[in-house]
Amino acid sequence: MSTTSTVERAYALARSGRVPDFARLKDRLKADGCRAVDALLASRSIRGHLEAICAASFKGPAEASPPQT
Repeated sequence: MSTTSTVERAYALARSGRVPDFARLKDRLKADGCRAVDALLASRSIRGHLEAICAASFKGPAEASPPQT
């Protein structure tokens, strides 16, 4: 079992560039088995930080894989 907290996992996932927004970030955390996601990420400041990180870090499908030559 991982010792990474739900909040730490949320920040790591937001920085990973794999989730486009806060709603999908929460969905992914829940799918990964994190508990109390809604309660732990309910703070307006945490939500704002995570939304900004997702927006700045997300790499869409076209950016995720380099073009084939």
